[in-house]
Amino acid sequence: MNVYDELLIAKDKPREFGEKIYNYFNSLSLETLIEKQRILDKTMLEMGITFNVYAESKGSERIIPFDFIPRIIAAHEWEILEKGIKQRVTALNLFLIDIYHDQKIIKDKVLDAETVTGSKGFLKACMNVMPPKKIYNHISGIDIIRDEKGDFLVLEDNIRCPSGVSYMLQNRELSKKEFSDLLFSSNVKSIQEYPEKLINSLKFLAKDPENATVALMTPGSSNSAFYEHTYLAQQMGIELVDHRDLRIKNEELVYKTISGFKKVDVLYRRIDDTFLDPDVFNKNSLIGVKGIFEIYKKGKLALANAPGTGVADDKVIYAFLPKIIKYYLSEEPILQNVHTYLCQIPADLKFVLENLENLVVKEANEAGGYGMLIGPVSTKAEIANFKIKISENPRNYIAQPLISLSTSPCVIAGELKPRHIDLRPYAIYGDDIYVSPGGLTRVALKEGSYVVNSSQGGGSKDTWVL
Repeated sequence: MNVYDELLIAKDKPREFGEKIYNYFNSLSLETLIEKQRILDKTMLEMGITFNVYAESKGSERIIPFDFIPRIIAAHEWEILEKGIKQRVTALNLFLIDIYHDQKIIKDKVLDAETVTGSKGFLKACMNVMPPKKIYNHISGIDIIRDEKGDFLVLEDNIRCPSGVSYMLQNRELSKKEFSDLLFSSNVKSIQEYPEKLINSLKFLAKDPENATVALMTPGSSNSAFYEHTYLAQQMGIELVDHRDLRIKNEELVYKTISGFKKVDVLYRRIDDTFLDPDVFNKNSLIGVKGIFEIYKKGKLALANAPGTGVADDKVIYAFLPKIIKYYLSEEPILQNVHTYLCQIPADLKFVLENLENLVVKEANEAGGYGMLIGPVSTKAEIANFKIKISENPRNYIAQPLISLSTSPCVIAGELKPRHIDLRPYAIYGDDIYVSPGGLTRVALKEGSYVVNSSQGGGSKDTWVL
């Protein structure tokens, strides 16, 4: 497979926009590179930048490996990405408004009803419930890759509770500690305004934004992204709460303080839709708040992201995003999808089952690298197992060709090695749409691996948009 190198045109020949940065890192000895990596790893531990990796035998809390050689994006490239992300986020919000109200996209036969209502993320309880300011997807994480030609492609949309932004912010802080002069002289776009943009967009949802109380709801300290929840709450200057702190009093959501209960106007919830209220969704949820959905319906509370956004995370819905963009915006997509086979379509199902060894198969509603088969590196037993799963529930699976992800140089065991990467930029939808310049670059640290997810042992890089 051909591979697009983000930094090099050929061996020892950097792309023009990255020449200064390449020359700097190329001038460092391997001993210096190793020492810088050791210092940064130690700093991450001291800062408590951790992630729970449940894929390991017992589930362990450890640092996400940070590779300090930045991923570089030229200004003209970022301009395209930013426009494409804003277009996508706008269309997704219009889609969510429509499917929970008039369902014109179904009536006009652009999508069939089963594709939408058959999604695990479609919540009937959210029908005809309009969120404040008509915004569903307040925070979005759009996963983007580059193919062997260097073209940007959208891999998937993360709309429910996109994670990782704290690592984007902390990666920049780590870069500042070691490479502040290089950052400044390279004219890298700042990302430090993200927490301020986020809190302002959340307050925007309240009836009285100037005096609104915002809180961040976490599932608890055992959650894989608890570090992020704590960090974001601290950066925004808001309360971090869980179900034990919250209750409904006089049709208001309140949380306990030393001096009594305080009303919450906006809740940035970092738990999935169905765990939010056991009276309405999953009755077995132990981390939700009974009655919270009712006061949300009555307009007495803003929730971000709005309940019901999970349907936009569905990978089957993702396959229709080009049509969704054209339907609601009358525009051609700026960013293209990866070609996707829908196993719910008989012809696609037949092709997928006959070619599993050459395809990447994903469950429609899984995330974090789970529920996935990478055919070219899978065993015959794994492929046979997926054939059974797909045949039993075709709607739950999509398949895509294996894209040769672009690579970026990384420090691996004291040597510079290329590793596959992707990119998750973050968009905030408030009175306008803000896209943080760059995003989280995730790295598949194992040689030849295409799995970049932190939950699967991947690492990350700082992303420098020039």
